[in-house]
Amino acid sequence: MMNLLHWRLLVAVADAGNISRGAERAGITQSGASQAIAQLEASLGFQVFVRERRHVAVTELGAAVIGHARGMLHQLDAIKALADDSRGLKGARIRLGSFPSVISKLLPRLLRDFQHRHPGVEVVALEGTDEEVEDWLATSAVDLGVVLNPAPARNAVILGRDAWVAVLPGHHPLARRASEPGIGLDELAAEPFILATGGCAVNGQSLVAQAGLSLSDVRVTVRDWASAFVLVREGLGVALVPESTLPEDQRGVRVMQLAQPIHREFGLVCSEAGKSSRPVQLLLNGKIA
Repeated sequence: MMNLLHWRLLVAVADAGNISRGAERAGITQSGASQAIAQLEASLGFQVFVRERRHVAVTELGAAVIGHARGMLHQLDAIKALADDSRGLKGARIRLGSFPSVISKLLPRLLRDFQHRHPGVEVVALEGTDEEVEDWLATSAVDLGVVLNPAPARNAVILGRDAWVAVLPGHHPLARRASEPGIGLDELAAEPFILATGGCAVNGQSLVAQAGLSLSDVRVTVRDWASAFVLVREGLGVALVPESTLPEDQRGVRVMQLAQPIHREFGLVCSEAGKSSRPVQLLLNGKIA
């Protein structure tokens, strides 16, 4: 049965020229996108796309279908914009502060879904460190901010949670150990260390300090998680990173769980300005739902 997701997916794949990138834009997995396209083509009785090695081409009939889909989605957005206008939301803006890893990993689907529901509301995302986000919230420079490990009293809407993991060069003696029971912070702290911060005050160094330890040999400090993986792969040291930042290509490194697991949680928190903003509450209600 065809639904709105199918039509959005068709347009996204046609624009991207690739099922994987189209699936990402539509907010579903590649396997889910391939299955949905196959079901839609079976329902239509003809191919919309011709699969080639690195991209997809649109068939002649497929181009006509996608043209109608674009028109339908445009009309739907126009109806939603009318609804937003009737509620005084046209031209409204939400200012949202976050740190880099969340902007790239957790926010895209949330913001895409919200824009589909309320095309008349603009969301402006500002990137900063976790400390900068806290300052923006305190001064109402933003309406919403992504906060790391928010206290219960802040009434945060939780976006996600992940674990801290150790990353070691593949040839490192500790990397040859069995997965269980994991690696201790004391063992990592004694090794040459690649300190990756991700723009956050909560990082490998602060976690080690919270355990009453200290890093004995910080070789390099970087902000970007990807840079840390490259340096570990080159054998310059070990690193402690959030699991959600791990690259798809993990050749040359060994990822190990901590013996005493440590997690981090992300939550959306309103500033004083955000608490009285109707668009902000619509976004949060959509996330809760």
